[in-house]
Amino acid sequence: MTYFRHNIEQMSGYVPGEQLIGTNIIKINSNENPYPPSPLVLAALRNLDGELLRRYPEPMAGRFRTAVSAALDLPSDWIIVGNGSDELLGVITRACTSPQRQIVCPMPTYVLYRTLAQIQDAEFVEIPYDDNYNLPLEEIIAANGAVTFIASPHSPSGTVVPLDLLDKLAAQLQSILVIDEAYVDFAAEDALELAKKHDNVIVLRTLSKGYSLAGIRLGFAVANPGLIAGLMKVKDSYNVDAIACIVGVAALQDQAHKNANAEKIKTSRATLASELQKLNFDVCPSQANFLLARSPHGNAEYLYHSLKTRGILVRYFPQPRLEDKLRITVGTDEQNAQLVKALAEIMG
Repeated sequence: MTYFRHNIEQMSGYVPGEQLIGTNIIKINSNENPYPPSPLVLAALRNLDGELLRRYPEPMAGRFRTAVSAALDLPSDWIIVGNGSDELLGVITRACTSPQRQIVCPMPTYVLYRTLAQIQDAEFVEIPYDDNYNLPLEEIIAANGAVTFIASPHSPSGTVVPLDLLDKLAAQLQSILVIDEAYVDFAAEDALELAKKHDNVIVLRTLSKGYSLAGIRLGFAVANPGLIAGLMKVKDSYNVDAIACIVGVAALQDQAHKNANAEKIKTSRATLASELQKLNFDVCPSQANFLLARSPHGNAEYLYHSLKTRGILVRYFPQPRLEDKLRITVGTDEQNAQLVKALAEIMG
């Protein structure tokens, strides 16, 4: 006997990265920023008005929405705020898909996309990337899903889709194109102009990565007001809490801090990639805050477990085309050096 819908009964559910806590743990498995958030964020928390906790928060996260508007030079009605960009992925899926309205994704990609399709009982159409993660443009257009998810920078490879290809894709799709820019703060360019140009494009952003705020769960989407109005119907009434909004406003007001940390991570990313290549890893060219690295002997699972016994957490995906690779978050230079030293010892 089951109390669940058939699709819920049959699915496995999304499995996030391990969240082990300990002073001796080097946690480079969940793409968290290794540096602290802005001092303005910490000051906002220290000066928090307890009255905000008694009342419901703003239904549309108005103050944070206004801060995003100012930071991106966009009207506020082009913005919807979510409890992390993951919540907004769920809102889009609920609003736009059904068993008769499929989701299309180039694969491999962020596995939550598939989970959301399973929850909605929507068909999930996988279009394979080639070995260099070039976008299978014509195949995606031909699939013509109700929603197409493109992560750029891509997870788990860190590669980006050129803007001209995303532009062409948006122009030829007769449905929603979601460009997930969770890692855009570490990339050379962004797709915001495509949301302005095409009425079917939604660009997703998060404060988890560049702003060092994974713990508060805050993200937003940018799209034309018609799309935003439709998504507003689906979100929870008070989906973003008051503390998150205050913290988010403070973070957005300190772009210099976020950008300085991003530059440090990009420099460390290049150094770590070079050190891994010296150990004969094949490393994808990344514009994110992580690296996807193929082990020289294809023994990624063994390396994952061996690192874990030494208190170093990286991400291993036991799925096709990823089972011989590790996804490694760029940590501090000290953490990266300890990782490289441990790998060298394990690999002899």
